[in-house]
Amino acid sequence: MNDTLSRRSLVQMAAGAALLTTKLTPKLSAAAPFTLPPLPYAFDALEPYIDARTMEIHHDKHHQAYVDNLNKAVASDSSLSGMTVEELLAKLDTLPAPVRTAIRNQGGGHANHSLFWQTLGPAKGAQPGGALAKALDTSFGSYSKFEDQLKAAATGVFGSGWAWLVVDGNKLAIEQYPNQDSPISKGKKPLLGIDVWEHAYYLKYQNRRPEYLAAITKVINWDFVSGRYDQLSK
Repeated sequence: MNDTLSRRSLVQMAAGAALLTTKLTPKLSAAAPFTLPPLPYAFDALEPYIDARTMEIHHDKHHQAYVDNLNKAVASDSSLSGMTVEELLAKLDTLPAPVRTAIRNQGGGHANHSLFWQTLGPAKGAQPGGALAKALDTSFGSYSKFEDQLKAAATGVFGSGWAWLVVDGNKLAIEQYPNQDSPISKGKKPLLGIDVWEHAYYLKYQNRRPEYLAAITKVINWDFVSGRYDQLSK
């Protein structure tokens, strides 16, 4: 009798434990819609202009945080399901108020950085060619004048933000944006962004933003930017 009761008690205890575990363990959620894109080159590929440690932290930590927080934001509202980050940013003013700021900040951070990594590359010192080169000459007078204006815009961003080369209708423009705001939310088509958040350069350049800007223009992937212009200007 005692053995029977003992076995019965053990079975009941095990069943209770299993039930408790089931209640405490959350159900696995669907796959997160946004993921961190891989860096298209090694962390040290932009040396000596951008150091490997900065690239590693910037990509693996900062960008990953934007992705994680964006996924949390869209998970909170089913009406956002299936939308790309570009669609979210383009419709920012119409999004539900409780998630609008999170999409602006986290979605902007994800979109801005996803393009940023592609616009950099180890082909140091190259310049744009083809239709983009002609468009830069038309809009700014020359490549040299364009670069000076881009650096001046990036230097002039107060605090954290970006300087962008954008397609605005049928012309090119250089614009400043605070924080992680995206040109997409203003109806513009971003071609090239210069990140002037301190995490983009502080380990190597500290408060010397102009030195960072002089360096980063040496590692712009103009083949990619020129190809993007060809696509966006059609």
